[in-house]
Amino acid sequence: MAGRDVGAVEAVYWAKTGGFHSVEPSLEASAFLEGVPRGARELRFVAQAGGGFFTSKPGMLGGAKERRLELDAVVNCCHGGPGEDGTLQGALDLAEVPYTGPSAASAALGMDKLAFGAVVSAAGLPSLPRSGVLPGAGAPAWEGFGGPYIVKPRFGGSSIGIEIIEHWDDVQRYREMGGPHTARGLVVEPYVPSAYDVNVAVRSHPALELSLFERALRSSGSSPILSYTDKYLGGDGMVSAPRELPAQLPADLQDQLAGAAEVVASLTGARGVWRIDFLVDGDSERWWVNEVNTIPGSLAKYLWTGEAAVDFPTLLADMVDEALERPSAQWGSAGADGSALRSAAAIASKLG
Repeated sequence: MAGRDVGAVEAVYWAKTGGFHSVEPSLEASAFLEGVPRGARELRFVAQAGGGFFTSKPGMLGGAKERRLELDAVVNCCHGGPGEDGTLQGALDLAEVPYTGPSAASAALGMDKLAFGAVVSAAGLPSLPRSGVLPGAGAPAWEGFGGPYIVKPRFGGSSIGIEIIEHWDDVQRYREMGGPHTARGLVVEPYVPSAYDVNVAVRSHPALELSLFERALRSSGSSPILSYTDKYLGGDGMVSAPRELPAQLPADLQDQLAGAAEVVASLTGARGVWRIDFLVDGDSERWWVNEVNTIPGSLAKYLWTGEAAVDFPTLLADMVDEALERPSAQWGSAGADGSALRSAAAIASKLG
């Protein structure tokens, strides 16, 4: 990558069934349409010190002998689900396997819309009021607001399961309907019809850096909000989604958004390449931090162009360097030898 010797590359496929498989790195997306591709080798994952990914190979006497995949670092390209919500990150931490992208804590924060909104508000950044939808609870007491509401899964991506609902009673009915995306809870915020989406990517190594800003566009005849279809079903995913790039923004507005993006990245411990999404009111130019994608689709490579150009091999190589130089978690045993308990017992006896 960009002149760096990265050696052999192993490709690990995490199937919907939960199993890990070693596959040929040269396979194209079409090979995965039916799930695990032909020729894949099943892997066993061990989440403890000295663990990681293991594959079996024939032994000297015909038995199976396990071999550990010796990985310098895992490039995590899991967009959404347990690959982006901290689950995989925590497992890799336990196995002491370095990886790119968010830590377990920042991944979990980025996936929890209610918690992320609270952190942004506590930092003093503009954020639309956001509330959880609790069983039997009344409408949020937002001054001068009575609907319609943007309703989102509390834990999930930036597009799936999002609805505009006029009345609070219908919000509660939507919650009661359940479903795969809403079963873990819903959040609501005011719907601002004149708002549009502005996104920017950030990368954290070798230094904090912003991409170009883009204004995401809605397809003709699509929903009144930026939909999953707008973002991902244009042929090449986010790369082919309709957009204005670079976004045509007033200079002072772009400066404000850039400053806010840097605060969000620092506040949440951004690592790897993230995408930060804003809402901008087209009528007043007011803006709000909306959410983050800690492992964005396509690693937001399409935003690193023009004045902010970073070629994709360099983007990946810098992420790997960061994974090796800036571990996501460092464990220590200080206080775990019983000395803290013995000290506490001694103090208690003196006070007794």
